[in-house]
Amino acid sequence: MPKANMAGVENSLLVLALGGLCVLTSHASTTGPRVREVAHRVDRRFVSVTIDASLAQDERFMYLLSSRKVRALAKALAPAYLRFGGTRQDFMEFNPQRDLALAARQARGPQGDLAELPEWWEEHLKRQWREEEKLLARQDASGKFHQIKFTEVTLDLLHAFANSSGLDLIFGLNALLRNADNTWNSSNARSLLRYCEAKRYRVSWELGNEPNSFEKKAGIRVDGFQLGQDFSCLREMMSQSPWYRHAGLYGPDVGQPRRRTTDLLDGFLRSGSNAVDACTWHHYYVNGRDTSLDDFLDPKILDSLTLQTKVIMKAMRRVSPGKPVWLGETSSAYGGGAEGLSDTFAAGFIRHGLLRWLDKLGLAAKLGVAVVMRQVLVGSGSYHLLDENLDPLPDYWLTLLHKSVVGRGVLSADIFTKSSRRVRLYLHCAANRRYTRGALTLLAMNLGKMPAKVAVPTWLATSAVDAFVLQSEREGKDGLLSRSVMLNGNLLKLAEGGTIPPLRGDRLPAAEHLQLPAFSLAFFVFTDAQHQACTSRLQPHLGAQVTS
Repeated sequence: MPKANMAGVENSLLVLALGGLCVLTSHASTTGPRVREVAHRVDRRFVSVTIDASLAQDERFMYLLSSRKVRALAKALAPAYLRFGGTRQDFMEFNPQRDLALAARQARGPQGDLAELPEWWEEHLKRQWREEEKLLARQDASGKFHQIKFTEVTLDLLHAFANSSGLDLIFGLNALLRNADNTWNSSNARSLLRYCEAKRYRVSWELGNEPNSFEKKAGIRVDGFQLGQDFSCLREMMSQSPWYRHAGLYGPDVGQPRRRTTDLLDGFLRSGSNAVDACTWHHYYVNGRDTSLDDFLDPKILDSLTLQTKVIMKAMRRVSPGKPVWLGETSSAYGGGAEGLSDTFAAGFIRHGLLRWLDKLGLAAKLGVAVVMRQVLVGSGSYHLLDENLDPLPDYWLTLLHKSVVGRGVLSADIFTKSSRRVRLYLHCAANRRYTRGALTLLAMNLGKMPAKVAVPTWLATSAVDAFVLQSEREGKDGLLSRSVMLNGNLLKLAEGGTIPPLRGDRLPAAEHLQLPAFSLAFFVFTDAQHQACTSRLQPHLGAQVTS
């Protein structure tokens, strides 16, 4: 397994130019103006996660969140938002049962936190969950969803999990509870908020999931203007609560910006943009039920993120300029993910041309998206971060590494010439909690079957580099189907007792070239860069601006 090093590789030459990112086919001067300033500054919870509401269809599975392993893996991703929602949130109705709430409280430890799930019960629930997932998959395929009655148990377990993991909980409310005049019936949500307020639960809120598909999945059509008024109603209800007066409200969680969706979004923004703290939308590349590995590596299929983000940003600039934009739910393939693909190393490989999970993070930050919520930490489908045994999959390790070495400052990058669409580069300030201010992190990915060389400009060539190179444990294209990943040649896995191993980079001496192996993802941290744009504590405007 090749390790990251400074050795030359006879392939396309990629140059990180002084004025941005530059790809050249021949040797070029490394002189020129430096990257002058931070183009965007993402939220400190930029990479966040979701739990699919399907977990509550049978409430006993919410107790999987009491797993010591799941809590430890979630805590390692903090700070982050934890969104509870998805298709089934619009079929959920709060049904208070005080005796069940007492049972949930008895599951807590002496400090009011989640008691550790007994090992025998965890194993039992995991076996039953595998059967539940088959049922959920059949429901997804049929498009017929059942009403779900949930109790205080779901709220208690969910909040305790978020609280113990250091995650900021966002709960998705049912928007399909409608009055005769098609306005939102808020009575059930009011009951839910009253319970959470009485328990002093720290929660932010959403209302509805992909309202553009309400008619298809429930036979109910809600236009955007009415939806905005529904959000305003929810905001007014929150303002009457001393506890939730200043809580976050996010929406409308629309799907891909096609004609019906953009019309709905425009109407929503006209009547409800003032009610929300951020505008949320969802993005997937392909249908998980009929996709292939070639789709995951096809630049034409994967161009959608840039184009669709610009559509969303254009709508935002027209009506609500400066409002943060979030990817409120995203993964590689919709429809539950692509079995055998979305949960493998290949899922890391997709992009605006050749994106993968890493590329989606790099591109979203570049386009000004403030938060990206990965579907899903725990729940049904094939795009989760944890496997059926609740062990980390490749995308979990990539997410954890991103949080460890990538900072909030996004540097502008001008691409002067492209010699290969199989390599992508993004430049960030390094994470301050691990590196001194002024350090830079280069995000790099190579979709090609040959190694690539990255040439470093003169002003960075004197800096030492920490290299974090992720590759499949098996070589070649077939290795992309692996559910295991190597960091600098070492297999990533939980240590004895389920603890997370330290993610260490290979320290490289200062030099002019970096090597990016075939089919690999990498983070190169220039520890001694002392870049002025990354030393300032000043925060530029968070409003996303995207030009065509």
